[in-house]
Amino acid sequence: MTSFHTITRLLLVPVLALLAGCAQPPKAPVYRIGFSQCSTSGPWRQAMQSGMERELSFHPEVQFRITDAHDNSQVQQEQIRELVRGGLDLLIVSPYEAGPVTPAVEEAYKQGVPVVLLDRRTTSPNYSAYVGGNNVEVGQTAARYAARLLQQHGNVVEILGTPGSSATAERHQGFVRGLVAYPGLHLVGQVTGDWKEKTLKPALTKLLQAHPEVSLVFAHNDAMGRGAREVCQQLGISGRVRVIGVDGLSGQGEGIDLVQRNVLDASVLYSPGGEEAIRTALKILNRQPYNRESTLGTLVIDSTNVLTMQQQTEKMVSQQHDIERQQSLLQRLRATYASQQTVLYGLLATLLGAVVLGGLAWNSARINRRINHQLALQNAENDKINRQLVAQNAENDKINRQLVAQNEEISSQRNQLEKLAEQSRADTEAKLRFFTNFSHELRTPLTLIMGPVEELLTSSPDLTAAQSQDLKLVRRNTQRLLQLVNQLLDFRKIEVGKMAVRATEGNLLAFVREIVDAFEKPAQLRGIQLRFVAAEPVLTAWFDGNILDKVFFNLLSNALKFTPDQGQITVSLQPADHGRTLRVSIADTGQGISEQDRAHIFEWFYQGDQGAVAKGSGMGLALAQGLARLHQGQLTFSSQPGHGTTFVVTLPREVSEELRSTELAPAPSFMVDEPDPIAVDFELDTPNNTAVSSDTGSETLVLVIEDNAEVNDFLARKFRSDFRVETATDGHTGFRMATDLIPDLIVCDVMMPGLTGLEVVAQLKDDWRTSHIPVVLLTARNAPEQQVEGVQAGADLYLTKPFNPTFLLESVRTLLANRAKQREHFRRELAVDAATVATTNPDQKFLADLTAIIEANLTKTDLNVEDIARSLGISRMQLYRKVKAVLGTGVTDFIQSLRLTKAREMLLDDSLTIADVAYELGFSSPSYFSTSFKARYQISPSEFRALHITPHH
Repeated sequence: MTSFHTITRLLLVPVLALLAGCAQPPKAPVYRIGFSQCSTSGPWRQAMQSGMERELSFHPEVQFRITDAHDNSQVQQEQIRELVRGGLDLLIVSPYEAGPVTPAVEEAYKQGVPVVLLDRRTTSPNYSAYVGGNNVEVGQTAARYAARLLQQHGNVVEILGTPGSSATAERHQGFVRGLVAYPGLHLVGQVTGDWKEKTLKPALTKLLQAHPEVSLVFAHNDAMGRGAREVCQQLGISGRVRVIGVDGLSGQGEGIDLVQRNVLDASVLYSPGGEEAIRTALKILNRQPYNRESTLGTLVIDSTNVLTMQQQTEKMVSQQHDIERQQSLLQRLRATYASQQTVLYGLLATLLGAVVLGGLAWNSARINRRINHQLALQNAENDKINRQLVAQNAENDKINRQLVAQNEEISSQRNQLEKLAEQSRADTEAKLRFFTNFSHELRTPLTLIMGPVEELLTSSPDLTAAQSQDLKLVRRNTQRLLQLVNQLLDFRKIEVGKMAVRATEGNLLAFVREIVDAFEKPAQLRGIQLRFVAAEPVLTAWFDGNILDKVFFNLLSNALKFTPDQGQITVSLQPADHGRTLRVSIADTGQGISEQDRAHIFEWFYQGDQGAVAKGSGMGLALAQGLARLHQGQLTFSSQPGHGTTFVVTLPREVSEELRSTELAPAPSFMVDEPDPIAVDFELDTPNNTAVSSDTGSETLVLVIEDNAEVNDFLARKFRSDFRVETATDGHTGFRMATDLIPDLIVCDVMMPGLTGLEVVAQLKDDWRTSHIPVVLLTARNAPEQQVEGVQAGADLYLTKPFNPTFLLESVRTLLANRAKQREHFRRELAVDAATVATTNPDQKFLADLTAIIEANLTKTDLNVEDIARSLGISRMQLYRKVKAVLGTGVTDFIQSLRLTKAREMLLDDSLTIADVAYELGFSSPSYFSTSFKARYQISPSEFRALHITPHH
């Protein structure tokens, strides 16, 4: 028995060791991810799915299920609900239509399933993350590259995708917005291709035949770009027409291949985002930090980088195939290992049975030795398999490192391109800023020239005819200089996208007729017949009068300038395009435009050869075309030398919602003087809206309250040289204007009927809206006790009549300077801690109330000035001027200051993340909070927290 126990122990020890060695390693968690795809057809959607599969090849623990809605929103809703009912850890959705799919996505999100939106959004904020490209940026990138190819001069055709598609609308919007920066580029026509190359060919052939001057075609995807190239080859113009596409996919017949074969000149990359969507999903499931909004970048693929892109793509595909082969081998090895493991368990069971049933027999011993030998062989085989697995893992790590290095190289190239583009934009911005600042500097001296000239012309009856004529010449040329300055400022606004369109619905016919009537007298003086013809008595449309009066004024001035005496100008207005647009044409009988000038008349500062006609600034027509485009319209022309020129403005009767305004349309404000013989070009200046004014550009407002009309006028004229001035002739009106306007300083007479100056001062100081305003009292009462009475009432300065005007002006400046110092004191006091402001006077009480209202609503991202003013019971303008007077800053800046001051306190609490602080204080995103915090304190929130919080060890 001893021998049997010994043998049993000798056999059981290695068996138990083998069992322990065969224990299964812990498995990674299994995730179930569902993907609701709007459609799996088309190269771009297939590239998206391929990217997902590539990324998922690194994560065998993920169970991935995809559904195809075949571009049907109703089907996609049901598929999303079916995916959720089947059990999901995360849902990825690429919506076909935002609105119809939103309810199903919200249901999944509210059930606790994280949702990642891919490529397109829903109408609800209930989602975990968004991954997708920026179609507006794609359009702008195409416009910038087109300008580079054509050296900023040429005619362009655009091929649109499916009508109503968000990608079509946004790419078109970005392309048109990008073209605004290049006045030399003209969008002469559009063709709808519906994303397919065959659909566009008939319409594009007709368009290119009608416009043989086209130099470039921008197609919304590469397939339509390929079709455009085939049309150009059929027409024999392929050599001079450039073609730009969008998508930049790899593979035979796709964007990179088409650029490589010179079918396309370039393709704008629009990444499908499949890999990024899977990476974001896994970060969410593994509870790792992730970006809620992941906007994929874009770049232009052309002859300079297409070979690199193609090589990188082919290398990635090759490596992906290697990975798939290696993973297949790994699966086979694992299957072999599992099979051999099963055999091993069977052998072990046989061995144990043999030990129990025949342990005492020598035959069993021989069997045991044979089994041990087999186990040794099996262990050797297992060791060999393990070594192969280790080698395979090392190879996979090497491939992963290569892929990471390639991604970093691509990112570095993209960053370098973005840096160069940003530098170019900065250089252009610096030039435009200098140009605009210089134009602003001209306004004040020119206005100050006009003031005395107007006064001499209107108040000097003893002027000789020659003197009057000279003064009129000075006025006319000063007005022209101001008009040029206004045009330069409009040019600057268009360049930087600051010229806003506020369209209202009105009668365009009546609007144009008013402008034509203004030119009637100058035309009669030269014997020119000015005719206005309309197809209908009333033609309504949505339009912005402030924009269009500059367009029509330039065109009519142009016609008047180039039409000879006894000639004719005809203005006609009629519907077009089945009533969807209105056409305004202005035809003259002048000398026409020469052949060499036609391609350049819409360029900024271009001056053509007009013979004996004097040149102008070269801005009017360029400005008119830019404003017409801004109004979603077009400005075109036709001309025959010796027979005149016709300019045509085509305007849509309906404009997009963002251009509409609920305000009433202002009447056109312009001035037509006699034709200037020294101001001739392809354009005439825009209407001069700057009348002789007292406004010197100062924001400081002085209110004069004086019942004597002559003294009132004298004071107003004296102050207008330095300030904006409003006047009142009695105390009641003056107090009402003070509470409405919140001026920076008040000059008030003491002896007035109704409400005296002392009573006005007392009411102003008792009202917290006006308590901060300095008051200067003027009076003929010069007794010492009367002066003391005025100061006790709250006046800051008491002057007796007659007074020295120079002393009065210097005293006002001193009071305003002291008020500025007081504002600085309040700002310093608030910068330390807004809660410590003492309510010792009405101004400080106002600040305390204002601060309390803002702090109570800091979490609201949509907190605005109107809400705060409503809480205080005052108007928006009263609140703005009160805060500006007390603190020297705007209400929005004050809200931001309070939020950032509160942020410093909250960052000291290490239980809150930086994102928690950002959302708690009403910032729209953590990145915007970090940018604002660093701009204020020159240190990021994370650096601030690291400096003030001792890390836990």
